[in-house]
Amino acid sequence: MDTALDRAVRVFRERGYHATSIGDLTAAMRLATGSIYKAFRDKHAVFLAAFERYTALRQQQTRSAARGANGREQIRNVLLSYVEHSRGIEGRRGCLVVGSAVELSALDPVVGALVSTQLASNESFIAGLIRAGQADGSIPRHVVADDTARLMLCITQGMRVVGKARLPLDAERLVGAAMKLLA
Repeated sequence: MDTALDRAVRVFRERGYHATSIGDLTAAMRLATGSIYKAFRDKHAVFLAAFERYTALRQQQTRSAARGANGREQIRNVLLSYVEHSRGIEGRRGCLVVGSAVELSALDPVVGALVSTQLASNESFIAGLIRAGQADGSIPRHVVADDTARLMLCITQGMRVVGKARLPLDAERLVGAAMKLLA
């Protein structure tokens, strides 16, 4: 099931919800139409399962990227990870959270709630890293953790948009500029 959902995630990331047909999903997931309807009921249910799978994997990747001797290094590594996931073929596929926020959040309250929850989780994670950096002395106490985390959330999600648009992202320059928020 995870393999089939990973394939559905790829289609939804590349095409968006509305441009993805059941035919696209059956081809990508390598399942018969009847099997998809039996397992998921409809395209929306496939999308919700794919969204859940995608966010769980991305959250795991982001947490894994948060390595380093202190909070400042951990944030830097998370930002570098976002740049990497926003470049090349991975960047062109796009972010399912960003795509869903733009395409579906205003029209689909279920997806809107999932997007809001995921963005809040990302922001909370960044705020926690900032607070950890303040506790270990790598980030000054005058930095307002919640406000800075919100701005960094905007930066990271903006990277995903820029990557989808196929614009170049220079990791050192972007991350260097973002890290100035922690000075």
